[in-house]
Amino acid sequence: MTSALQICEFGAAGYRSLRNIRFPIGRLTVFVGANGVGKTNLYRALQLLQASAAGTLAGELASEGGMESAYWAGKRTPNRPVRIRLSVGLGPNPEGCSEIGYTVEAGLVQQYRIDVGLPAPTSAAFLLEPQIKEETLTHHHGRRTVTLLERKGPAASLRNEEGKREPLGIDLLASESALGALQDPARSPDIHVLRRTMLDWRFYHDMRTDRASPLRQPCLAVTTPTLASDGTDLAAVFATLVHIRQDTIDLDRMIGDAFPGARLIVPEPGRSASFGLLMPDYPTRVFEAGELSDGTLRYLGLAGALLGYRLPTFIALNEPETSLHPDLLEPLARMIIAASKRTQIWVVTHSERLAAAFAAAGAVTPRTVIKRKGETWIEGLRLSGDFGEEDEEDD
Repeated sequence: MTSALQICEFGAAGYRSLRNIRFPIGRLTVFVGANGVGKTNLYRALQLLQASAAGTLAGELASEGGMESAYWAGKRTPNRPVRIRLSVGLGPNPEGCSEIGYTVEAGLVQQYRIDVGLPAPTSAAFLLEPQIKEETLTHHHGRRTVTLLERKGPAASLRNEEGKREPLGIDLLASESALGALQDPARSPDIHVLRRTMLDWRFYHDMRTDRASPLRQPCLAVTTPTLASDGTDLAAVFATLVHIRQDTIDLDRMIGDAFPGARLIVPEPGRSASFGLLMPDYPTRVFEAGELSDGTLRYLGLAGALLGYRLPTFIALNEPETSLHPDLLEPLARMIIAASKRTQIWVVTHSERLAAAFAAAGAVTPRTVIKRKGETWIEGLRLSGDFGEEDEEDD
């Protein structure tokens, strides 16, 4: 059975401002760009791949307004079928993921691709419902390629544990992904590992800090090694580090880096877990989560995501600088860099200062996202899918 996999390459075509783009992903990948260039579309397209593994891809696209809204927004070729294509390549060694690309020869193990379009006039689907057209999962061993999962329209097959091809054996709806529907690990262990890996990804972009935010509330006292995507169990994550793992060295250092002299206070949980912050100006007064400023609370939420007892195999952060005081951006960059030694991280930001902090630390070269001929592109990205000194021009 294949071990845990890291993302090494990502591709998207026909999705919103992404006409056709493919690029390598490293251990720490940082994208910076102005508002409106399509940074969030890159982030969202990767999130849709996870939705495919969860079996919710059609629903996610429908929630965006359906295919009419999600499909490529630029000039279209007449009579060409409406298609959104998403793909991801994965490899076993996180140190092998690099900015120069990740090829089959370098150790690419699996590649997953899914194509989504509109229903045929005779199909059993709603008029504008996203429909899975094709889906493939291939395994690469040196120059040898084996198809583990293949779906064309309603017909789907897989390669079982004995290496034999067999029908999927599931009556798939047109809106269901085969990867999401296949949940029996015994039938194809490699497919199961890929699905489990993709479901483990975490996307942190919706940690609210308003007065009714879940981050401000106590939560159930349950051992919690990994922060939920919405941050609802932040207090339990901190309690797990303090009272179960009994190791807060990294957490204390990162909080001290951002708020000199401050200390995180996590009472022994009863039925619920809570936390507060002790400030140097008020040494006898603990400020509970409900009293903290939006920026302070958001920073603590990011600390919970990046410093938990057990990190997911991949973390994506969309504009983590939101609500933060500018003086917190350098500490945030240092915290992300430290976390990237434990997991793979993707950061999307419009903050030049945050991007500069990554560059100054020598951890990664931030990639600038731009609009080129109406499509989202990345400076230095060549049509071959790797980074060079200059952009290649479209033919």
